[in-house]
Amino acid sequence: MATAKTMELPPLLRAAAAFRRVLLPPAQPRRIRAGAIRASPPSTGGGSPDELPAALLPNARRQRRDGCGFSLGVDLGEARTGLAVGRGITLPRPLTEADELIVGLPVSADGSETPQSNKVRSIVGRLAVQAADRGLRVYLQDEHGTSIDALEFMISRGVKRSARDVQSDAYSAMMILERYFSSSGQGAKIVLPRQPELQSKLLAESRQDGEV
Repeated sequence: MATAKTMELPPLLRAAAAFRRVLLPPAQPRRIRAGAIRASPPSTGGGSPDELPAALLPNARRQRRDGCGFSLGVDLGEARTGLAVGRGITLPRPLTEADELIVGLPVSADGSETPQSNKVRSIVGRLAVQAADRGLRVYLQDEHGTSIDALEFMISRGVKRSARDVQSDAYSAMMILERYFSSSGQGAKIVLPRQPELQSKLLAESRQDGEV
């Protein structure tokens, strides 16, 4: 089950800084060298999350007995960014309990990427560095059609027309999470920082989460 929350944020290119303020706890500043970010490559239809180490599998691919935590859905917009938190079948909890971020990746109907895809990848690459330093995994999830799904959902729930524009991004984020869980994370692509020390930290903290 996922719930939606809308946040008024600066334009898209400032979204990463807003995430650090709102979602991520304080951390010691670290110097990141140029070219130190490696985002997962564009989807080509091949590969599988099963190829990842068990500690880096998305929550939707884990068994409940493994102690998987909460997932945060993100819909990056030009003026606003929508957020939703969920755990598949359980009641929602505060956003601070999420241990992974599921960010919507804009793609065309045929699955090809767009100029907006590049913008999102750039932001998510920087976000992944900050998130990994705090033990949070970041994944990209195909968001094609989620805006339409969100509109239909709002209409079905009786959301007034005047409120839809304000809430559309949050509901789109909710649809991203619904797609993520309904597909058992099959389409989620992890975004890893290039620094080996951050990758090691991410692996170690993800294993600890699975042992809780």
